[in-house]
Parts: sequence; C-alpha cells; structure tokens
Amino acid sequence: MDFERPIVTVDIVLLTLRDSHLHAGLTRRDKAPALGAWTLPGGWVHTDQDQDADEAAARILRDKAGLVSPYLEQLRTFSGMHRDSRGWSLSVSYYAVVPEPVGEPAGERFRWAPVDGLRSLPFDHAQILRTAVERVRSKTLYSSLPVHLMPAEFTLGALQRTYEQVLGATLDKRGFRRRIEELDVIEEIPGAFTSGGSHRPAQLYRKKAHAPALKTATSNLPVG
Repeated sequence: MDFERPIVTVDIVLLTLRDSHLHAGLTRRDKAPALGAWTLPGGWVHTDQDQDADEAAARILRDKAGLVSPYLEQLRTFSGMHRDSRGWSLSVSYYAVVPEPVGEPAGERFRWAPVDGLRSLPFDHAQILRTAVERVRSKTLYSSLPVHLMPAEFTLGALQRTYEQVLGATLDKRGFRRRIEELDVIEEIPGAFTSGGSHRPAQLYRKKAHAPALKTATSNLPVG
C-alpha cells in the first residue's frame, strides 16, 4: 500500500544576547511559500547526507547562519496539516545558543532580532520561538545553560548579568555564586584579571574544557 509522505524539515531557534536582550537569528526565505519573509533558520532533511535530525540541525546552522553552536538541543516536534500550505508537514525543532557574535552577519539573508518584538512569523515559527524562549528561561533557573552565551573570558559579575538578562530578573549575588560553585562548570584563569580602570581588577574565568554541555542543580535560583 502506498502512503502519502509528509514534508519533513528541521527548524532552529538560534539565540544570543545583544544590547542586554535575547535576540533570535532569522533568515530570509528565497522561495515560496512566504518568499522574501524572515523566518527561523530551517530546511529539509537530506536523507542522503544527514545521519539523523541532530546532524541536519547542525548543518542548517552552518549553512544558514554560518555558525556552530556550543549548545544545540532538540526542542519538540511541531506537526499538522495546516502549518504549511504545501501539505501535511512535520518539523523537528531545535534551540541553540551562541555568544554574542562580533560584527554584523555577512550578506542580506541573515539578521538578529529581539525576541520580545517578534509577534508574527510565517508558518508556526512564532509558536516555535515562544516555546524555545520559555525553555531557555526555565533552564536558566536551574542549569549552566547561560554559560554558553559567554565569551571565552568573563568575570563572575558578567556571568550573573547574563543570567539576569535572560531571566529578566535580579539575582542575589551570594546565592548566585553558590549556585555557580555547585554547578562546577567554570574555572579561574590563573593570573588573568580585568584591567582595573576605576574599579579593582576582577578575576577572569572560562568554561572548563571537559565540563558537560549542561549541568543542573537540585533547585531553582531564587529571583527578585
């Protein structure tokens, strides 16, 4: 018996912090439907090339955004007969985080946009985006996820501000530092400090080379 095959794609919510706010990476579509519209980076699964959906997601990030994310995780599957005008479709969605890129993206087919200002996107990409942002903010409360938003070297103060910017809330300094010690995913850079200025030099830190991609704590951070 022959069965009609659904459309199978992968879509990625790519997030970074810019100007103290979460931004999502968008790509401009070069074909119908939604020709010329800004959407989440996505594409077909290449059955002759991709070993699985994870590999397809990593490939699409490289091709559409020119980036390799230090953290890429499957979000959920979105499916249905009405999400794509071409037919019954299924999207395996992912979310990824990257440190703030240096400079603007090359070309005219990729840009960053504040997530809180993205109310409408083609297909069901607005729903995918909202689901991913909720997941990232939830995981920020109990995990090391925001460490992947940091540059190669950073201070504990900068890391706390990153957590706060993702959450949109203030954290107690001592409680936050206890949590970071518990997670044990960063380390001091021996002899490395910020260049004083008007403030006392601060110790610089980095991600531990062999730390797992994500570590979780037993409870949520208290937010103010």
